[in-house]
Amino acid sequence: MTQIYSEEGIIQRPTVVDIDVAALRHNVQCARSLVGDRPLMGIVKANAYGHGLVRTSQEFLRCGVDQLGVAFLEEGIVLRKAGLRAPILVLGGILSEQIAHYLEYDLMITAPSVFKLEQIEETAAGNGERAKVHLKIDTGLERIGVHHDHAHELFEAAVAARHCDLCGVFSHFADAHAADGTYTALQLERFLEALEFFPRHSLPTPPRHIANSGAILQHPETFLDMVRPGIMLYGVYPSEETRRSAELRPSLSLRTRVVYFKVVRQGSRVGYDGTWTAPEDTRVVTLPVGYGDGYRRALSNKGSVLINGRKYPIVGNISMDQLMVSIGQDSAHNNEEAVLIGTQGKECITCEQVAYLAGTSPYEVLVGINTRVPRRYID
Repeated sequence: MTQIYSEEGIIQRPTVVDIDVAALRHNVQCARSLVGDRPLMGIVKANAYGHGLVRTSQEFLRCGVDQLGVAFLEEGIVLRKAGLRAPILVLGGILSEQIAHYLEYDLMITAPSVFKLEQIEETAAGNGERAKVHLKIDTGLERIGVHHDHAHELFEAAVAARHCDLCGVFSHFADAHAADGTYTALQLERFLEALEFFPRHSLPTPPRHIANSGAILQHPETFLDMVRPGIMLYGVYPSEETRRSAELRPSLSLRTRVVYFKVVRQGSRVGYDGTWTAPEDTRVVTLPVGYGDGYRRALSNKGSVLINGRKYPIVGNISMDQLMVSIGQDSAHNNEEAVLIGTQGKECITCEQVAYLAGTSPYEVLVGINTRVPRRYID
């Protein structure tokens, strides 16, 4: 199985994800043009939004991203073992037994409560090391983080900690991608009010960060000391409502090849449960990709595929490893390219379009592409 991740495996499997490295660089520069010289923390969680964790992180660092953000300890360890030395913040919650590994791999830790901060301090002291910590304030997402009106308790504990270096304090927006910025303004207000603790006690304020992709694209007042671009770095807008203040370029395409051609006779049912019946004698091709690769079953009888620069409908229920496409009376030969996300000729199928048809978000479409699909980087 491991060979599917090698160059040899990419040749052997017709289904691949192509990553446009130039588009990644372009999107980083778009973020930079909006936020100026503020540090960029590129978010590469969930296999870099399906783009491949290590290689994508390397490309981001080469083209001006200053720090990286991941969701889990394991993602940070993978990057360290790959030789990446940039600052890495693990944004998610922690368990006490994980803290020693954060120290071992020089990963910045999210401290979302006084209790967790005390555990970090105790472990660092016991190991004779120093922990790098970012404090998490909940301003209205109700996920992790101390409530904004009790943030002073966490700040006091952080100031008192003798084995913790306070590298930042942050919060996260619930709907900065929306057209209505009312709740975003409220969250920012709560965050800034909580941070008044530091000047009020004549203490230096740690680096503040709250702006995600939606905020970067439409709320410049949220930029503060550092920003955390995520999905915009991959050329996808957070929502249809989000202001197009930068011309992003999609960096991911999902491609496969025709492996079978047949004529389905009028009245014949296609696929599991027979959800599509041929209205006439129809040419149908089979593609070696399915929901086991992350191409969602919800696209059955809804999605489209590009073949020979034309758009054709998916027919019947998508299987785990295969799907069928009706090409009517047109022709398509074995080994011809089929595009599920991306451009072919003058036609294009975007991640956003696929998400809409599947009744989900572009985020889920990107991160849902299974790791059994090899990633191929094209520069």
